[in-house]
Amino acid sequence: MTVNPTTVAAVDLGAESGRVVGVSIDDGRVTEELVHRFRNVPVDRDGALRWDVPALLGEIRYGLAKLGADRPIASVGVDTWGLDYGLLDAEGGLVDPPISHRDGRTREVYERALREHGAALLYQSTGIQLLEVNSVYQWLADQRAPGRRLDRAATVLLMPDVFHHLLGGAIVSEYTAVSTTGAYDMRGGRWATGLLETLGLPTHMLPEVVEPGTEVGFLRPSGSDPAGLRGTRIIAPAAHDTASAFVAVPAASPDAMFISSGTWSLVGVERPRPVVDAHSQRANLTNEGGYGGTIRLLRNVMGLWLLQECRREWVRQGHDFDYAGLVDAAAEEPFGRSVVDPDHPDFLTPGDMPGRIRRHCAETGQPVPETPGQISRCVIDSLALGYNAVADDLERLLGRRPPAVHIVGGGARNALLSRLTADVTRLPVHCGPFEATALGNGLVQLAALGEAGDLAEIRSLVRASTDVLTYEPSDMDELPRVRARFQRVRQRSPDPVPPTEPQPKP
Repeated sequence: MTVNPTTVAAVDLGAESGRVVGVSIDDGRVTEELVHRFRNVPVDRDGALRWDVPALLGEIRYGLAKLGADRPIASVGVDTWGLDYGLLDAEGGLVDPPISHRDGRTREVYERALREHGAALLYQSTGIQLLEVNSVYQWLADQRAPGRRLDRAATVLLMPDVFHHLLGGAIVSEYTAVSTTGAYDMRGGRWATGLLETLGLPTHMLPEVVEPGTEVGFLRPSGSDPAGLRGTRIIAPAAHDTASAFVAVPAASPDAMFISSGTWSLVGVERPRPVVDAHSQRANLTNEGGYGGTIRLLRNVMGLWLLQECRREWVRQGHDFDYAGLVDAAAEEPFGRSVVDPDHPDFLTPGDMPGRIRRHCAETGQPVPETPGQISRCVIDSLALGYNAVADDLERLLGRRPPAVHIVGGGARNALLSRLTADVTRLPVHCGPFEATALGNGLVQLAALGEAGDLAEIRSLVRASTDVLTYEPSDMDELPRVRARFQRVRQRSPDPVPPTEPQPKP
């Protein structure tokens, strides 16, 4: 008698789209089945850019019902981007729709926190990269805004935990998602309550933190559920999408550099413990929680958000470019004609991204890109150079250069960016799997169910199941000149970690 493999549902929510994927292990290979894909864009409501949680929950339930129509689903787990959160009232309901980190409300409170408390306290208390969109600065914005929405909250949950709770799970937060907040002490393994109290933030709202792979409840039944969803567990995966993506990196070398490439690019290495010192602070490297006791030492690079926003603006103007066409047009342009610092704060929020890129090129004395192909080339070149900047910082910090680069996620499909990353870093680049986040999500659930082993075994399964495309570096005569110009452009950007000491209060 044939025994069907155990199937779990991996719900992967990105900042542009979401998907429900069935993941199973059959005859030593991982299989995945995309059953539902849907859009996810924040909406402008009540003067803020917010996530439409009811609509997303409906899409998730639809995908689960579709997956469970012909087989039992052992468990479901949700991963999302980091930083954002929902505020729950005493009854466990949302106080209001969660606000997106792209809303633009945090710059003033972030700069004020730097002035009043200093970068050293903010970084050394947590080990997390200083970004104005970190949850802790969003909480400060909530606390100081009219209506003080934070005062209405009994609990704060990161976005994946919001969906786990609404699907039927307990009110707890998963470790890898919590580690992105800028409010968690990565060395101590606990909420940084001392820092929060210094900032004047409440701590009563902080939930219990659980490890990835923890069962947090059972899927709440609905009248239209198929039989396959009866008794489905809710298992928190590595709930930060980058943590799930790193699980599914088919790397054999523990020293390789990983890039989870999507709306954000998360660029770094795995370490057995946090690295929090003056050197990591100066490089603005973050220590985020990973699966299996690992720490992801990395930096957030703005990522394909720049190209997504350019495309959105061109579509608004009536030009319906697709991403493949933009990459093809970029490939026709010369390397390094114009570059920008992709992490400049001006590129963080939605708006006229082509206009901002043109302005930055003009202000730095470079040729101004005009056509979609030229602007797309500027973005792709700048991202590859940004990845190399992280590799350089890691080499200085750790005393050795990563031997290779693994790119996973949707951005691994961008052949021009992948090839340029090899050329600029002078390292071989291995691309795939493309759906690494959903794959890693599902594999953590399967491990929790006893269907897979530790992280090394999981990666061995991925290597046996994935076709990886490799790009070897090629010589570029103009590379030293372009790298030097990129460094000059970056030096004109606002320093994310200014050497500011706390100012005396008047």
